Amino acid sequence: MESLWIKIGDHIIQIDSHSERMIQFFKKLYQVIMPASTASVDIWIKVEEGYGVPFVDYNVDIKNEKELITYRRADYLIEMAPDFKAASVFVYDEFALKHAFINLYSSYIVHIRWGLLIHSSCVVEKEQAHLFAGPSGAGKSTVAKLSYPRQLLSDEATLIKITDGEIIVYDSPFRSDIEEKGLAECRPLASIQILHQAIENDRILMKKSDGLFQIMDKIFYWTHCPEDTKKILPLMKTLVDRVPLYELHFQKNNSFWELIS
Repeated sequence: MESLWIKIGDHIIQIDSHSERMIQFFKKLYQVIMPASTASVDIWIKVEEGYGVPFVDYNVDIKNEKELITYRRADYLIEMAPDFKAASVFVYDEFALKHAFINLYSSYIVHIRWGLLIHSSCVVEKEQAHLFAGPSGAGKSTVAKLSYPRQLLSDEATLIKITDGEIIVYDSPFRSDIEEKGLAECRPLASIQILHQAIENDRILMKKSDGLFQIMDKIFYWTHCPEDTKKILPLMKTLVDRVPLYELHFQKNNSFWELIS
């Protein structure tokens, strides 16, 4: 059994596994640290491979029992303690591990009311973060690529800490096309854009109620009980109350940044 410790956002996670391939997955994609003490670990996770079959679809079966929460997909199984402090993860391969880990971590940060993981890209401009979201094919990855050489905080899943005092975006290790370890400094979130590809650039301020509706289906979260589901709404409301949301109609070039910066 090999152990390592990784950091995501404010959280320290201990990974234990007999599989060298699984350990190397975390070493490659996540920020590996040495915690000050075992007491500083937020989540303990045991990871094993050899479970299930290759990826079939994204459907996750969730069961919430008294002493165990299970998330089951064809290629992975998560067995989570009700307090979200310990879990066993069984996976078919690295692809399954990536999705299982997003599932696990996104559920954890909602459970502790820390923040949200949102399906989006996020770019830094003048020391502030700007988030780009939309339905599949709207252009999240396109905007991320067109924004170079601006710093990229996410190209698939944006990690946002939400408090009454501030809304902060952390460098996300949950990447699609660009592999990073989440080492960049966090930045305050200045705006959220809902993307629409167009022949002319335009940026329209949205009502908060409309923005709340637009963000709702873009959150990475797997419902397992009404009590935890209720925790999402206050986080979302704080987010849209504190951060302006816009409809961004953009050409497929970087000229849309003239409307933002």
